[in-house]
Order: sequence, then C-alpha cells, then structure tokens
Amino acid sequence: MISVQRLTKSFEDLRRGPVMALDEVSFEVRPGEIFGLLGPNGAGKTTCLRLLSTVLRPTAGDALIAGYSVAREPEQVRSRIGFMSGNTGVYDRMTAWEMVEHFGRLYGMPEDLLQSRLHAIFQTLQMTEIRDMLGSKMSTGMKQKVSIARAIIHDPPVMIFDEPTSGLDVLVARKLLQAIASLKEEGKCIIFSTHIMREVEKLCDRIAIIHRGKILAMGTIAELEAQSGEADLEELFFELISRHDEGA
Repeated sequence: MISVQRLTKSFEDLRRGPVMALDEVSFEVRPGEIFGLLGPNGAGKTTCLRLLSTVLRPTAGDALIAGYSVAREPEQVRSRIGFMSGNTGVYDRMTAWEMVEHFGRLYGMPEDLLQSRLHAIFQTLQMTEIRDMLGSKMSTGMKQKVSIARAIIHDPPVMIFDEPTSGLDVLVARKLLQAIASLKEEGKCIIFSTHIMREVEKLCDRIAIIHRGKILAMGTIAELEAQSGEADLEELFFELISRHDEGA
C-alpha cells in the first residue's frame, strides 16, 4: 500500500548551504499495519510525512501510495490519504458537523454518501453531543475528534499521523490512540510518527528509528531488541542515536 524508495529531501540554508533533511529513506507499509517512525525532534519524521502527503516534493527518490507516485501523481495520492498532526487547526466559526462536511465536499464526495459517512463517523467517535458546537467552544479533546473525523471522512486506505498526541493530556491521548487502533482493525495502512516510546510499544507492528534523516534500524520491536541485545526499547533507541552521533 505504501512503498517508499530512496526518498530524499534537501533544503538550501543561506549559512550552511544544502541541508539533508531526509537521506535515501526506504520502507514499506502493508494494509492493516501500523508502521511507527520513531525519532527525536528534528530527526526527519515530519519531512518524511510531508513528502508522503505531497505537501513537499522530493529532491530525489519516490514513494508510491496505493500505487500512485507522490512525485508524479500528487492529486491521486491526496485523494487516498488522511493526514492528522498535533497542530491540525479547527475553524473557530464552524460547527463540528459543518467542518467535517466541508472537507467531505472538498474531496468531491457524492452528497448521499457524505451524509451517510457523517452520521456513521459522528456515532463511532461519540461526537453527537458536539455536532453543533463551534470550534471556538471546543476543548482540545473535542478538536482532536474533529481532526480525526475530517481525516477519515472520505474513507482513505492510507492514514498518516504526525505526532498527533502532542500537547494532549493523558486521557485525551489514550482515546486518540484507541481510535487509531480501531482504524487498523478496519484494514487501514497507517504511518504513525512519534518520539514517545510508550506509544510505539502500544500501537506499532513495526518501527523505523530515524535520526538526522537516516533510518538507523527497522523491524518489529522484538526483532530490534534481539539484534541489539537490548531488552528495553528506550535503551535500544538511545544506544543507536549515540552510536550514530559518535560516528558522524
């Protein structure tokens, strides 16, 4: 469903010259799988996800989303993904229903299908009580529900989550992670970016540890622990990062 092939992105910096934000990254994600991108801040996680969601264009390499190239067929890719981050804005002057409905129409959904999806999603995410609430009146948890709803309204096969629990309290974050797990049960192909070990251990089937734009290790947590000889994900993570920085 997702095939990333030597994906590369560099930026020009006036002082430093070319800066390599992502360096020939490759991985695959299957339907019904949550693939975690684990790395410290500035590792390249967000750059990778912005490339996959066609917000940025790759400097080199490519990625196929449901068979479509992010470099050559961005419109086809956008119609097949749902994207959510911890910084997703919610419009103050629109109600929850109006907001999700608006995004459904942007995706060109037929009106009868859109209304059916709206009712189903609002019931599934327990959003009925905030249906007519303005964005300006919503709590952080309510806004996150709206963000999920508008990301899945068009029923995309691929979901991309960029540190979606950032800034959330424990209870709201827990509910969000449960919602993401339920999307996996529906057969969605999911990429989940985070720097929180607990989230990786709870959600992800496989992970890639990324640092300074490069993937340092990839596999299931059990595989990575067996390869490294570390029985703790956090220790494994710090060991890989430290070793890479020492050799840089």
